[in-house]
Amino acid sequence: MQSHKRTKLARRARVASNAVKDSFKRNALDLFPIRKELKGYTPKTGLADLRAGFNVALLAFPQGMAYALIGGLPVQYGIYCAAIASIFGPLFSGSRFIALGPTNATSVMLMSTIGGMVLVSEKLAAMPTLLLLVALFLILGAILGVANLIQYISRSVVTGYISAAAILIIANQLDSVMGFEIQGASTFIAVLERTLSSLDQVHWPSLGLGAMTFVLYFGLIKKLPMLPNVALTLVVMSLVGIIFNRNGYELVMLDEVPLGMLPASLPIPDFGLINQLAPGALAIAFLAILEGSSIGKSLAARTGARINGNQEMLGMGAANLASAFVSGMPASGSLTRSVLNFTSGSRTAMSHIFAGLLCLTGVLTLGPFIGYIPRAALAVVVIGVGISLINRHQIRIVSKSTTTDAIVFYLTLIAGLLFKLDFAIYLGTGTSIVLFLRKASTPELIEYTFNEQGDLTELKKKQDRADEHISIVHVEGELFFGAAELFRDQIRIVSEEPNLKVIILKMRNAHHLDATTMMALEELILYIRERGRRLIVSGARRDVYKVFKGSGILAAVGRRNFFMDTPSNPNLSTAKALKRAQEILGKKSAKVRIYVDPNKS
Repeated sequence: MQSHKRTKLARRARVASNAVKDSFKRNALDLFPIRKELKGYTPKTGLADLRAGFNVALLAFPQGMAYALIGGLPVQYGIYCAAIASIFGPLFSGSRFIALGPTNATSVMLMSTIGGMVLVSEKLAAMPTLLLLVALFLILGAILGVANLIQYISRSVVTGYISAAAILIIANQLDSVMGFEIQGASTFIAVLERTLSSLDQVHWPSLGLGAMTFVLYFGLIKKLPMLPNVALTLVVMSLVGIIFNRNGYELVMLDEVPLGMLPASLPIPDFGLINQLAPGALAIAFLAILEGSSIGKSLAARTGARINGNQEMLGMGAANLASAFVSGMPASGSLTRSVLNFTSGSRTAMSHIFAGLLCLTGVLTLGPFIGYIPRAALAVVVIGVGISLINRHQIRIVSKSTTTDAIVFYLTLIAGLLFKLDFAIYLGTGTSIVLFLRKASTPELIEYTFNEQGDLTELKKKQDRADEHISIVHVEGELFFGAAELFRDQIRIVSEEPNLKVIILKMRNAHHLDATTMMALEELILYIRERGRRLIVSGARRDVYKVFKGSGILAAVGRRNFFMDTPSNPNLSTAKALKRAQEILGKKSAKVRIYVDPNKS
């Protein structure tokens, strides 16, 4: 018995292993693509990568602190993530176009996911399980080729989500700027309500320093945009903070990071948290691939290169898995760091690894100096990040292009302000898909006739039919399951005309027929036969013929009543169908001109 069980388990393991290998092959996945980057790696290439990595590290270090603050975590969690994700992600993605680490989108989603936890210790205890779930979703998605489906997500959803996230970022940092702290709020309304109710607790020195930080930060961005303005702002305001403290204006500082310490965490799944964290983890994984894919494709297109979205997804999964072991936070593709890496002359994915190593060195050696940064100063920098996310140009496009886009954008935006952000993005995506299906599932049916010259023309009035007993209906559009019932009902209405005997369906431009369409068509055939009418199909392409034959509906129509498309003469099959219709009606001749290309036999 035991031997039989072991054999059965071994067989299942082989089946699973073969399935994974097939998926890797089908999605062109490479388990360790960085090795290709290292072939022929020269000192000149290494120097270019090191220069780009240094520039990215200068930005990633302070950004990591800011994003950790957004997520409600100690600032070192963002730096650890920026370092570890940059080191491990490229080993499995192999791309120089996407810089991995904490980002605004995933940080806000993290805040929404764990925002209901009041104690910081609760949030920290939940991180390993959350990161394991994110990594699992990403790696599984890469194996299943999910990245190929991202192109079907509307940009209106993303714009609405980012706009809501930006507003939430700004609202969530107001308490730190004003010198008090609110907890347990994960939605914009809750944050705003608790902030307004705490205005009597404003710490004026913190607010004053926040105002100074605001002027300095936005002044540097406007006047000296090429400098590392986040780092410069924090250094200057740290010096100002020291002056404040020495003159009796006590400010809240960030916690310092112990020297030379990289805390390890054992990501043992907490099954009690999985149900609570899974929706947020799925939303974070969804945003990660959405961000990474759009960034990578945009930058790759500038060089004429192409990226494999599923390979990038695998790299993100590896980055989040590694982050789970070193007290990190969710990692995704960063637009600002990716663009900086690209414009700094990066040659290979090694530039990301250099940036990660520099960040790691920085946090291990400069950790105690983080304790000199006023919390209000970092909060203002985070607010600056939030303001930069509100893209008025994109908002104008998605809100003015079509009514559908506007509905999706505003619904996602409002849901993001009223509810948790994971619900908002699911609602926006679902609404986008439903509206698309509604638009796609409306086939166009136009009645045609042959005029006195024998040409096929659109019928303007029912009285203008060449033969009152024959209706030629041109079907154009998608005929998948969403359109099946509408298609059947529309043809049924046509078939109910009292003098009509034969309906010719011109299906040359009908697409994506499926089982639901075939069942609806079978019901239609039975319905019109009961009323003494016949159905003929013309202009059928190979894919249409395949569905008709495979479903058995070809037999119901009758092979003599089914005419394949002739690409060189689109109207030939309809002319043949018309002759067949007149045969059915007992007529011997038809006034139909059939065009034949003299250059073809």
